[in-house]
Amino acid sequence: MTIMNTAQQLRELRLVGMAEALDQQMSQSAFLGASFEQRLQMLVDAEISYRDTRRYKSILRNARLKVQAVPEDIDYRTGRGIDKATFADLLTCAWIYKQMNLLMTGPTGTGKTWLACALAVQAARKGITVAYRRLGRLLEEMAIAHEDGSITKLRNQVAKVQLLILDDFGLTALTNRGRADLLELLDDRVGTHSTIVLGQMPVKEWHAFINDPALADALLDRLVHSSLKIALKGESMRKLKSEGGQ
Repeated sequence: MTIMNTAQQLRELRLVGMAEALDQQMSQSAFLGASFEQRLQMLVDAEISYRDTRRYKSILRNARLKVQAVPEDIDYRTGRGIDKATFADLLTCAWIYKQMNLLMTGPTGTGKTWLACALAVQAARKGITVAYRRLGRLLEEMAIAHEDGSITKLRNQVAKVQLLILDDFGLTALTNRGRADLLELLDDRVGTHSTIVLGQMPVKEWHAFINDPALADALLDRLVHSSLKIALKGESMRKLKSEGGQ
């Protein structure tokens, strides 16, 4: 059996990474001095890397992140309310493995969405599934899903994401159905997956915003008490764009 046949069989077995690495080994003389064990390990490593990269790209494609952001570009300038040690800990994703939530607040333009997307990219690098949704639009979709009978399917889709970003919390008033749907959404995720909630108003004002004491207590019980909190401040990063801000 020729090497070309072997490479083709690897592709038929969906071992594309190994097949490409084998082609590389046969075309470059630098590999000829390696032992069989070394070359086999290289093939296995190539397949693992190929699958990790493919999964990472798939996660980001399905996430529909609002902005392209990477952790390496986080701006830690003083006055923003960003602590390096805190973000270093967040970037380990340990809080996601512990099913904790993150509440990030601050005036418009301070970089909440950018930072959340950077954290999502870091999570995707570790194989954690992520999704970005604007809360108002998601609740509209859920209202439509109630009418067409697809609400269970939509809830399941949102519930299974390991890291969910809910942006623009507090931007539009909640309807009675919206409050109930948000409670169901959070109840499905509590203790199983993590949620990042982004909003302009401070967390202490969320209870009044929900405007239903009983539901507010239930919502905040599921969200706030198992959460990390970051309050951003300072000038709008959009105004500081030329200086490299987010």
